[in-house]
Amino acid sequence: MAMNLKTTVSPLTDLQFNIHLPKFEAMALNSSFSLSLPSSLRRNHSLPLHICPPFIQSSAIRRRRSLPSSCLVSDGTSLNVEAKVTVDDLSLEVKKKAMDVGPELKGTSIFLVGINSSIKTNLGKLLADVLRYYYFDSDSLVVEASGGEAAAKLYKQSDEKGFQASETEVLKQLSSMGRLVVCAGSGAVQSSTNLALLRHGITLWIDLPLQMIAEEFAEDRSQHPVFDISTSGSYSEVLGQITSIYQKVKDGYATADALISLQKLASKLGYDDFNAVTTEDMAMEALKEIEKLTRVKKMIEAAAKPF
Repeated sequence: MAMNLKTTVSPLTDLQFNIHLPKFEAMALNSSFSLSLPSSLRRNHSLPLHICPPFIQSSAIRRRRSLPSSCLVSDGTSLNVEAKVTVDDLSLEVKKKAMDVGPELKGTSIFLVGINSSIKTNLGKLLADVLRYYYFDSDSLVVEASGGEAAAKLYKQSDEKGFQASETEVLKQLSSMGRLVVCAGSGAVQSSTNLALLRHGITLWIDLPLQMIAEEFAEDRSQHPVFDISTSGSYSEVLGQITSIYQKVKDGYATADALISLQKLASKLGYDDFNAVTTEDMAMEALKEIEKLTRVKKMIEAAAKPF
């Protein structure tokens, strides 16, 4: 499914992101919208942005699993066997839960907060896929508008207030839309203004072991846009920087509507290894929390109605 996105910059106007969304069945959303950023972000005259539409994410998050199966022997009895099955589509359980939850969401956007990692990114893309939403990464938008990660870092160092204003503007535009899953950067929880913007949707705190995030970053430092982590540091230095960021923003994370903790989920599922938790496991937990939140909202709305 094609999505056209064109970015134009005029020296006298703000940066404009013109995003044209294709129409498809059961999507109560206008077919296009415009995302604008302040002129302080103008770096290049033509900045391509990459937005992930729904239905095309699954190839990036497919997994192989050992699933119980059964076969019939000659006497007609059934034997249980372990068969390696390639999961070519999303888990049926996750899809079914998304079908149950989707109508109750009524297009409400979902914001994922927490330290950036591939787990958080893949979860966001999977949720967008099964809910028929669009996926955005707010940090990536700021980086691409700045002209790249190096330019974004330089911009933050030279004008931190201006950089924070740009983060707020991105979040403001995204929060005004519906049917989005947004992986929000740490800046999303560092001001009362940004926290208020998150209230336009449902916010989930994706809480991961900091050691896992540091190991991932040490292995591939190009995966995610980062503004506060040295790309030349050792694992221990990176872990120290991530820990420092976490301590600074954890109170903001704690304002989320629900917590999705990988540690707690691994314990719940009986896994000794955190890496055994799959993206589908995380998505199912997230959808269950979203379902609880929509039910509570419905109860509150029903109680507020006059007799």
